[in-house]
Amino acid sequence: MMLAFVTIGFGQKLEIGDPQLNKNRFNNITLEMSLKPFKKNDKAYIREVANEVFTQWSALLRQTDTVSVMLWTSDGSEILDYSGSLDQPLEWARYLGNPNTEHEVGSGPKELSIHERAYLYMQDPPTYSYSDLKFIVQTLKETGRRITGKPILVGATFDPGPEFAKSEFKYKKHPEILGGSAMGHKTFVSCYSVLNADKDSYAGFPEGIPANTPFGTFFGRQSQHFLTDLGFDYIWFSNGFGFGAEGWSATGAIFTGKGFEQEKLDISIEKIGEFWTLFRKECPKFQIQTRGTNLSVGSDLARDAVDLKNIYKGKFNMLPPPNSPWAALDGDFGLEMVGYMSRMAELPDNRFPFRYYTHDPWWLNSPWLDRYGREPHDIYLPMSVGRIDANGKIGIPTHLSFLTIDDSYGNMPVQVPNEVTPHILKARMDAPTAPGPLVWVYPFDEYHEWANRFKDRLPEIYYGDWFIRQAINSGLPLNTIISATSFQSVIRKNPEIFKESVLITIAPESGSSLERSLMQFVENGGKLIVFGPVDHSSEAFTDFLNLKNISPLEGEFKIISDEMPDKLETPYPKLLNHGSLFSSGGIKTVLKNPKEKDTRKLVEVEQSGLKRDIVWVRSRDEWNDGKVIYLRGTNSSSFTGGRLLTPDNPEKWFIGPLYLRYVLREFGINCSVEKQDPSIKSPVLTIARSDNAFIFSGYNPSNTVKLRLKMPQGAPLLLGLETKLEKGNSTYVMPTAWNRECRIFVDQNDGIVSCKELHSGQVGITRRFQVNGLKNAKVRIYPNDIVNDQSFNAYLNSNYPWKTGRVPFKSGDEKLGKHFVVENVTGSLVLSW
Repeated sequence: MMLAFVTIGFGQKLEIGDPQLNKNRFNNITLEMSLKPFKKNDKAYIREVANEVFTQWSALLRQTDTVSVMLWTSDGSEILDYSGSLDQPLEWARYLGNPNTEHEVGSGPKELSIHERAYLYMQDPPTYSYSDLKFIVQTLKETGRRITGKPILVGATFDPGPEFAKSEFKYKKHPEILGGSAMGHKTFVSCYSVLNADKDSYAGFPEGIPANTPFGTFFGRQSQHFLTDLGFDYIWFSNGFGFGAEGWSATGAIFTGKGFEQEKLDISIEKIGEFWTLFRKECPKFQIQTRGTNLSVGSDLARDAVDLKNIYKGKFNMLPPPNSPWAALDGDFGLEMVGYMSRMAELPDNRFPFRYYTHDPWWLNSPWLDRYGREPHDIYLPMSVGRIDANGKIGIPTHLSFLTIDDSYGNMPVQVPNEVTPHILKARMDAPTAPGPLVWVYPFDEYHEWANRFKDRLPEIYYGDWFIRQAINSGLPLNTIISATSFQSVIRKNPEIFKESVLITIAPESGSSLERSLMQFVENGGKLIVFGPVDHSSEAFTDFLNLKNISPLEGEFKIISDEMPDKLETPYPKLLNHGSLFSSGGIKTVLKNPKEKDTRKLVEVEQSGLKRDIVWVRSRDEWNDGKVIYLRGTNSSSFTGGRLLTPDNPEKWFIGPLYLRYVLREFGINCSVEKQDPSIKSPVLTIARSDNAFIFSGYNPSNTVKLRLKMPQGAPLLLGLETKLEKGNSTYVMPTAWNRECRIFVDQNDGIVSCKELHSGQVGITRRFQVNGLKNAKVRIYPNDIVNDQSFNAYLNSNYPWKTGRVPFKSGDEKLGKHFVVENVTGSLVLSW
């Protein structure tokens, strides 16, 4: 037998037609690095380092069309300082810690932290000029092309803060450009600041900087010269630069932590937009890549006047921000997911990146090895996310970046790419191909419209994303997002696209097309959760919810409900703390017609004898099994200083966003936990759909927590695991990180059931599973999309070579998706296709 081979780079050969080569390729993979690995200013040594860079990541770089290297040369001041002479000495990031403090590098008391004083990363680090940097850029391009056979792009970076390298420009010559306080009072460059006069010569301003020069103009012109002269291909805006004054905090130019200064909104939005226009006027062609903030679209807009819609539509040749790396530092995966998802709801085009935090070249940590403990939860969770565009197409990341491939000492341990690469490739193979069980209909256009038209709605815009953040941290298995605008387009073209999904969204605007689309969706059999205040919807929509508003109440409430599916040794408190500032007003919702037979109240709260209804479900006979749940929603967070909103004490108050997970039971989805007490964190998880499978991914902060799962299809059997069924739920105690395929569900009350993969052993069979422990069970099987009833097999209590024991099967209810059903099964069931 003759095989055809093709050389694909790295000197390797692959059989033509290998499906793994082209499956879900990336457009671009970026290896971010500092100059620290170049420990000698020697051309031969620099070439050796460049060779190692591309060799280490070779298995992954096969899966991309283009390779980029993003250089963290300095802190961006190398662009600001550039005079136009390549002989100019280069101040570069050769430090551990913060070199822009009152203490000189390597000096001060020993007890000072590296945030208070910096050290040199090695004894006698090399010195570099701009000419040397140009050689490094060219060497990376030549070496990368030779090793990978792919186009190589090299990017420059600009950081607005005091990290990475000493900056005379920011902190001594031009402190007037400082605004944000992420690392101390006025430590970050404001993109819309204005420069004082400066007589020094710069590449773009050889006669000096005139007074009142906008920073966008100066930075843009300097970037054009620097990028061109040194051979760079693009520029990266780091740490929120270009996206407001404060990229890391729950407060900003508009929100003070005590209220919203709405009168500042218009001028702040205008200033941010002007920066992008001014920069592009001076630097028109080079692509802009962005870090963005640590927060989300709605909260950024309401707190810091970040009009992302305006930036996206500005045709600035930019990539949208990726996921924030801060989940590695603070464990706030809900915030990471909300920020990532909200920014991809709408895009400048179809491209968006995923970024993974492997090393930190400045702050003496290597997240893959220490913060993550070599656990891949921050790979599987964000990479399970999918967006749906206006045509109903599922979008997954087109770009992949690694911050960084070198550690704080300039080492590039091969252990990291060797361990990280398999998880990246596995997550990519399991990427979503269809809407998940939960779909967030995100009001991207609506939020921007409300901010511009109704200044009193900033609290509502701020609230929505923080509420979902808390819900995800409380275990809401959310993985899919679509903008409200795209939803209306998609549902017209394909009314069945969400037949297996539950939609989650805020209350729509009165008389809007979104309002009509949501009601029609439910009336045609759809499943919908509406959360938040309903102050601006029409009477038709409030009637649809069976809701009316009365006088608002805030503060502490007693909870009147038995909706507590989680099992705790020390139960949740029965008190709810509803702060109006962080929950978009007080609670004023009650059932309009409490005696209506189509409505069932789930939760009410009481304060000093006054009651309010906060959760109920409604379904009418004429809705074709459609169902809507209304959930008022309490943010259960407040601003207590620091960077983020602080969640309420779970031992004192019930965490309101938990109800978003609880109400899923009304749609046949149970995702509950068993744990010791409210202070123990619940798992963060997603359920994605990939090639007709259900992919369960998660992060378990505490390995003492038991997870209980049930879907409309039955109890999910995660591949490779055993489960003890309890009242029809599968139960698992999961490790810190997991990513498990599920194609088999079982309707069975109790018993220990396992699902294992077997070898094929038969020509024409690609997958074979064995399910043990069945007792008079109904089994639902979800084979790959291309499998039909002619290629599907089911055997009961049979063994290799599967000549006996074949049992009948049938196609399942289409409302639950494409699947087969085998009924009344006891013993061992083998399934193959």
